[in-house]
Amino acid sequence: MFLENTVNPKEQFGWIEVICGSMFSGKTEELIRRLKRAQFAKQKVEIFKPAIDVRYEEDRVVSHDANEIRSTPVPAASNIPLLADGCDVVGIDEAQFFDNEIVSVCNALANKGIRVIVAGLDMDFKGNPFGPMPNLMATAEYVTKVHAVCTRTGNLAQYSFRKSNDDKLVLLGEVNEYEPLSRSAFYKAMTKEKIKEIKVVDPLSVAAKKTKN
Repeated sequence: MFLENTVNPKEQFGWIEVICGSMFSGKTEELIRRLKRAQFAKQKVEIFKPAIDVRYEEDRVVSHDANEIRSTPVPAASNIPLLADGCDVVGIDEAQFFDNEIVSVCNALANKGIRVIVAGLDMDFKGNPFGPMPNLMATAEYVTKVHAVCTRTGNLAQYSFRKSNDDKLVLLGEVNEYEPLSRSAFYKAMTKEKIKEIKVVDPLSVAAKKTKN
């Protein structure tokens, strides 16, 4: 993609970058890569993640392949602006777990001249848009969608299929709970789950019960 050079060097400006995709697609890996490059350039960087994400280390953002960077866990998006004061770059991981206030927070930071890099799941385990991610993607200057590899077809995967029966929207997990699936594999898996839920009633047994009554 060709991007015109429209930078005005006299004006400080910021922007929002969103990295999205399914589980195991490399979202956090790409987030860490961009943040470490900024640190190497001697820019002041702060990284935040939701406090509920305790899968790895509490004070670090860690990718599935064990790449990591120091981070600050926060209970709500409203905590970020004060902690990000004076930063050049702000990174936010697992943005889907924040409430909708994360959208206004990211825009406010960008309006102050800060580069904001956000990573998160774009869809939940049912294939629906996840939390504030659609609004973040809409207001961002740059959106990068990364893909995993489907465990059943080998094609590009964009869905995070939950293997357990837990129906909670937020369920932290790894390979034991989720697997990345392509569109066709996800559709087949979800169809199979729906069939399991259908209760088959034997008409003969129903008739027998009516006769007894």
